[in-house]
Amino acid sequence: MSESQALRCIDTFSMMNIVTTIIPIFVIIILGWLARVYGFIRNEFIAPANRLVFYLAIPAMVFRSVSRASLNSHFDGKVVGLAMLSMCIVFGVAWILARKAAMPRGRRGSFIQNSFHGNLGYIGLAVSFYYLGPEGFVKASILAGFLMILQNLLGVVALQVNAPHNSASQSRWLPALKIAGNPIILSALAGILVSMTALPVPLVLGRCLDILGDLALPLALLIIGASLSFDMVQSKLKAVLACGLLKLILLPAIGFILYRLFNVLPEAYLPGIILLASPTATVTYVMSKEMQGDSEFAVATISLNTLLSSVAYTIWLSIVG
Repeated sequence: MSESQALRCIDTFSMMNIVTTIIPIFVIIILGWLARVYGFIRNEFIAPANRLVFYLAIPAMVFRSVSRASLNSHFDGKVVGLAMLSMCIVFGVAWILARKAAMPRGRRGSFIQNSFHGNLGYIGLAVSFYYLGPEGFVKASILAGFLMILQNLLGVVALQVNAPHNSASQSRWLPALKIAGNPIILSALAGILVSMTALPVPLVLGRCLDILGDLALPLALLIIGASLSFDMVQSKLKAVLACGLLKLILLPAIGFILYRLFNVLPEAYLPGIILLASPTATVTYVMSKEMQGDSEFAVATISLNTLLSSVAYTIWLSIVG
């Protein structure tokens, strides 16, 4: 086999790994939609299930992932810092665009959040594992721990500040208290503390976290599917496409430019590009539902961005990899 043929085989294999990572997500979402259409999931089930995911399952998943990452090895402060800076830049750009477009407050918060809040724990880390192997997966896991904290913090800020019922009569400290008490942020901070101090997690607690954490994404995807309306994307197409461009193109592009400007080697920053290019996280729907955002817009954005992420990953991996 010639060198060019070998390279083509590698490219085909990499693309197949990406596609087989993304397709199962849509299968679960469609199953959720079918379950609602045929009465297996009733409308009155969706709200309490949503709270279960937001307050128990996802925090367990985040704590488990972050606390088990080794911060003492495979840590690159420059890669982490530049990835976080990229996210903050897109956060600012999305905020300006949402205000310029005069979006309703709930839609504005969801638009801002969905423009940078990536599906790190599932798609981002899965692509990292299949494309980079175990070594790259460890680096991506450590980076994801820091990005999870930042994107959840920024997401809560975007939703809370732009919530429709944030009246002037409310205490100026109320948004800050809600942000500080957000279960996702608290679980991520606790995970960082455990990882940095090497505190042992009791076996029974660890297994409880495994059970709850394994519940998070499947249930979140089923809830998204149960809430799915196929005309949502079309009715919100302009804003959804703008959100997708920010998330899948601008965010990794800014990261790529910053990494090159600061002379970071490709093998060091590739995990960062993979995580920054991940599609909008399923948790953004849960957060929008709980924090007065536009949950229908979140569903439309998650669906389209997840579909388009296969193309985005192909582009970015061909450029960087």
